[in-house]
Amino acid sequence: MPSTIRLDLNLLRVFDAIYQNRSILMASKQLNLSQSAVSHALSRLRESLSDELFIRTSRGMEPSIRAQSIAGSVRDALKLIQDALGVESFDPAITSRTFTLAATDYITSVLISRLIKHLANVAPGIKLVVRPSTRLDLTEQIDVGRIDLVLGTFADLPRRVQSIPLWQQQDVLIMRADHELIVNEQITVEHLAGQSWAIVSVGGQEEGAVNGYISERGLARQSDMFDRQSLEQALASIGHAPHYGLTLPHALALPDVLAESNLLSIVPEPLARTFYAKFGIRHRPLPYLAQTSILQAVWHSQKTSDPGHIWLRNQLENLAKRVVSGSELNKENHFSQPS
Repeated sequence: MPSTIRLDLNLLRVFDAIYQNRSILMASKQLNLSQSAVSHALSRLRESLSDELFIRTSRGMEPSIRAQSIAGSVRDALKLIQDALGVESFDPAITSRTFTLAATDYITSVLISRLIKHLANVAPGIKLVVRPSTRLDLTEQIDVGRIDLVLGTFADLPRRVQSIPLWQQQDVLIMRADHELIVNEQITVEHLAGQSWAIVSVGGQEEGAVNGYISERGLARQSDMFDRQSLEQALASIGHAPHYGLTLPHALALPDVLAESNLLSIVPEPLARTFYAKFGIRHRPLPYLAQTSILQAVWHSQKTSDPGHIWLRNQLENLAKRVVSGSELNKENHFSQPS
């Protein structure tokens, strides 16, 4: 008769956490255990399965061939057990749960503000905590479960996270209402030559940004709010280069800055519409082709089946559709492009 391997369920949870994180430290934080407890559990696993399972390398704890072959089955087994035992039900009307989001001030103003209004009506007990999505340890915070959702634009996502698109956005040109360029029926690249710019950027090459994105542990997040490369290429085609007169870490300072200067700026269209509705800042299409970007909601795969998390994602998807269509502000005719 073949021998039967008896394993504590907690050992399988440790295996799955190390496999997902490739780190004993990150696994310990995810499981709320000490590093020594995780290391001891790994030793027991190695002894029980007669395999090294994870090999320490410069890239982290790399899984052995045996570990790779059983990882999918272990995760499926853990999910089956969780489903069999049931998960805590979620009723938005009575819950007092706290969700932690990571977002820029742009997303907080345009989307999360609407979420707060919506929650007051349908889930008044829910509390939101918003952290900056520009923090250097963002990926670690996702991995250890301290951030439920990240709202932003990404070039690359690691396998351990999942995402949904919220909207596609195009860059537009913004300026104060009486700027000299506003009288032009169609703004051209030549009109932009010699202008000074206020831009929003949270990191350049000195912070490791490549083509407007900063990568950390497989997550490449946007560092420039606009498509810098397309602007520079458009001006270079007529023998000019942009003069970045002001670089800001936050977008919501732009209305005050533009109102008191001749500076131009480039922002995603949803933010430009909000600036017009609230501050009278005008916006125009760019006179060159810029890359579109996709705003995404990103979360760790371990939260995918959480009923509360599913509910929150659905609310964000529905609100995002209203932001893109402009349905709320169109009622007051705020989204009409000024003539």
